[in-house]
Amino acid sequence: MAIEVRGVCPLLGVYDMPTAVRFYRDKLGFDVVTTSPVLGPDKFHWALLRLGAAEIMLNDIYEFDHQRPVPADRTRVAAHDDICLYFGCPDVDGVYEELRDKGVAVKPPKVAPYGMKQLYLHDPDGFNLCFQWNEEA
Repeated sequence: MAIEVRGVCPLLGVYDMPTAVRFYRDKLGFDVVTTSPVLGPDKFHWALLRLGAAEIMLNDIYEFDHQRPVPADRTRVAAHDDICLYFGCPDVDGVYEELRDKGVAVKPPKVAPYGMKQLYLHDPDGFNLCFQWNEEA
């Protein structure tokens, strides 16, 4: 019997949940589907977010605010750029314009040698995100 899969939902550990939620919701357009528990505005330990068919989970790596080091521990996020979430997105140029209009520092999309138009950016925790679509399609 083949394993049936209907999606994948990565869990990202975040330094500051309100900052991460506001980025994914207000800048990228994700909906907050569910959270646990609600501790205040955009403040919870865990959240499931959805944009179209894409889902991600965010998990606050510090259960209590007094545990969060200030400034952030740079060694914790050192390898985050090695992780990239690729989103299939037919209108990469439209995403670029929308993000720019929302004040997100983003460089124009480029077409990779293998034909994918790609727009790369980082989230507040340094995770690499890419909106891409086959330029030849």
